[in-house]
Amino acid sequence: SFDAAWGNEDTEELIKILGKYNIKATFFVVGTWVDKYPESVKQLSDAGHQIQNHSNSHPYMSQISKAQMENELIACNDKIEKITGKRPTLFRPPYGDYDNTVVETVNEVKMYPIQWDVDSLDWKDNASPESICHRVTSKVKNGSIVLFHNDADHTPAALPNILKCLKDEGYE
Repeated sequence: SFDAAWGNEDTEELIKILGKYNIKATFFVVGTWVDKYPESVKQLSDAGHQIQNHSNSHPYMSQISKAQMENELIACNDKIEKITGKRPTLFRPPYGDYDNTVVETVNEVKMYPIQWDVDSLDWKDNASPESICHRVTSKVKNGSIVLFHNDADHTPAALPNILKCLKDEGYE
């Protein structure tokens, strides 16, 4: 899975890499990112990737009111649906920040909260393609959800080796 909140320089390259390995991913996008890059949302959707909700403006969800949470979820869903024709059903809280109220609110708008169990840490300044690859491939287990970012400096360089390694180990 990929979070898309800020930049967009690598999205097309990620689509190509995932396509080469015949992998479909879930992209959790922020509504303001959708506003800036609607063509990328369409490209991702047309390539068969899931486009899901990462909030409208990337707040710490546990620090805003329930009404604000609902607005964040609905506004982002509306933007995604307008481009893809599909209404998101999954929500990944920004920063992984959630509490019981966040989970309840997400469920009340007929969505499911999704986290991850393997963080690639691809966003860190000291992340190299090799460190990202080692971190992911050493921690993945059956059923894992891996967190990447669409605009991290070394993700496109790390991704082919990660996908090859995981496919060679029998992951689908």
